Amino acid sequence: MEKPDINCIITLLSREYGEPSWQPDREPLGTLVQTILSQHTSDKNSHPAYRALVSAFPDWYAVADASPWEIAAPIRGGGLAEIKAKRIKQALNEIRASRSGCIELDFLNELSVAEAREWLKQLSGVGTKTASCVLLFSLGKPALPVDTHIYRVSKRLGLISERTSVEQAHQALENMVPPEEVYRFHVLLIEHGRKVCKAVRPRCGICVLQKLCPAYGEYGNNQETIAKIQETSR
Repeated sequence: MEKPDINCIITLLSREYGEPSWQPDREPLGTLVQTILSQHTSDKNSHPAYRALVSAFPDWYAVADASPWEIAAPIRGGGLAEIKAKRIKQALNEIRASRSGCIELDFLNELSVAEAREWLKQLSGVGTKTASCVLLFSLGKPALPVDTHIYRVSKRLGLISERTSVEQAHQALENMVPPEEVYRFHVLLIEHGRKVCKAVRPRCGICVLQKLCPAYGEYGNNQETIAKIQETSR
């Protein structure tokens, strides 16, 4: 079976969930710290932790100069505070050392996606997903972060194979999605993964991608009745 058309997927999902429009999430250094805080936890926990951190310090230089314990205190509600505090402090100081004393990432805008991502991945605690989040959400570059929802939905749609690792999925999907559609694809697939194409009980009976999805035959027949019952019981 041929892979479903990316543009068709985006069109159907945007009709279902609305048209996402890119606006800078925050400056790139803030996105880097926010993404480190979001590792192994939910937005519900990481966003308050980020707000608490920026309220506790006047600027990123103060965070870099603080002890790990001082950084961990305001972010404790986000989980793994001690580990994330060390990563944040180390990353900030690595940036300062690389940038002749400056703690900023605006220069990444002048680099290609590949160059900028590799530069970020040299920082402690920064992998492909974190680096791609900085480039996509703050700089609008066509870097495609792959989270658990995108990974799951992409496999079910047959865009990537079952053997494709999460790390491989970043490049595979990025090569597949037109650069100008990366942001829409990212946002819409996450929305679809959260609301319909769930991990345990996918709601295939109400899925707008039924006709495109090779996994519908696997899940659809068993899940359609359940999905309709769930829908009517809201």
